[in-house]
Amino acid sequence: MDYSNFLIMNHEISLVVVMILVLLADLFISNKKRFQYLAIGLFAIHTYLSFRWNIGDAESFGGMYITSDIHCFVKNFLNIGTFLVFLFAFEWNKTKNLSHCGEFYFITLSTLFGMYLMISSGDFLLFYIGLETASIPMATLVAFNKKEQDSPEAAAKYVLTAAFSSGVMLFGISLIYGTCGSLYFFDVMENFTPSPLHIMATIFFMAGLGFKISLVPFHLWTADTYQGAPTPVTAFLSVISKGAAAFAMFCIIVKAFANYPEAWERFLWWIIVITITVGNLFAIRQKNLKRFLAFSSISQAGYIMLGVYAATPQGMAATVFYLFIYMFTNLAAFGVISSIENKTGKLMMNDYNGLYDTNPKLAFVMMLAMFSLGGIPVFAGFFSKFFIFASAMQLGEYVLVFIALLNTVISLFYYLLVVKAMFINKSETPIAKFKSDPMTRLGLIVCTLGILALGLISPIYEYIQSISFGM
Repeated sequence: MDYSNFLIMNHEISLVVVMILVLLADLFISNKKRFQYLAIGLFAIHTYLSFRWNIGDAESFGGMYITSDIHCFVKNFLNIGTFLVFLFAFEWNKTKNLSHCGEFYFITLSTLFGMYLMISSGDFLLFYIGLETASIPMATLVAFNKKEQDSPEAAAKYVLTAAFSSGVMLFGISLIYGTCGSLYFFDVMENFTPSPLHIMATIFFMAGLGFKISLVPFHLWTADTYQGAPTPVTAFLSVISKGAAAFAMFCIIVKAFANYPEAWERFLWWIIVITITVGNLFAIRQKNLKRFLAFSSISQAGYIMLGVYAATPQGMAATVFYLFIYMFTNLAAFGVISSIENKTGKLMMNDYNGLYDTNPKLAFVMMLAMFSLGGIPVFAGFFSKFFIFASAMQLGEYVLVFIALLNTVISLFYYLLVVKAMFINKSETPIAKFKSDPMTRLGLIVCTLGILALGLISPIYEYIQSISFGM
């Protein structure tokens, strides 16, 4: 084993270089606005270069680290999502976090580095290292608004729940290692049996990972953390963190537990049903928009798990496509919320009454995001739900898909509540007309194009499907 093992880790090495340059720039550039432009520009270069690397199927460190076209695609769309979060965070950093904006960029990139390792892990050890590398910096991001009471409270809840879930997962991994004699996914698959001990190990492991994806009943931290964290951090948690964890769970199920689906299928079946239902029912009750999107994201996690449940190449393609669409859709919603919060500090749903009269462009973007999240035809979210339902239907899971479809009707009701507030409800004191900062406008334009273009013209799914068969 020598340094040649690092040659296929293009994404990770490039990201580490960006992190080092951002850290040095923060030390020597006193103009923080100029520093933000540099940090975002460096990450944009990294994102661009990541699309030009085509390594194919490869592994290093004895199979601990693996990569393929689908792994690279997932890392690339995580890069796009992180770049959009940086655009939405620009104004927040400038107005509320100017002296600590360097730490924000460095810690966010550190979290992204951990997600890279999770995605490319070939054994449980590297996966756990990546998980903790992503989770620990995330707690500091949640607590970034240290002068506000909600932020430290949200961080404390996140840390305590993360520590508990980490312990549960480690216990499951220890059972797997003790019974299979290896931590490598393919070795575990060869030695895995549907014995009670193996079933318990699988459930403990999936329960620990369910925390990262916000699956019920491992979701109790989500609403309070989303509400208390800075809005750009909430967007990062909702999209980037969830996407990396969901893809990692799919890979582990396929590579380690696929031979005996009876060890996890029934458990995951009930988790999906409960997650979608609870997320939808609690979202109806929310008046704070960040808590509203928190329960919406819980419900969306249940839909994502339909593709994971399929554990087929079609399921992989549907899951990755769903995550890709979800990134643009959810970030569009959080971009609007962040823009309004930076200007007015308002976060309640009734604050958005009459928004179309004063800020029609923001209302239009938010409407597109709600329609896409609800799965209304023509918009990108409709096609992502269609493919995710089709992947489960191929297994003959008609009852599961029927329950998910019923919940889609429920979700349409509460998504349309936001649209009703903006376009129909009137207010004597609506949000005043204002102009978003250029970075936020750029991010919202990209998200809007993603929602519309991926719904009308979508060669992306065919490409994802073609590379999913090589995972």
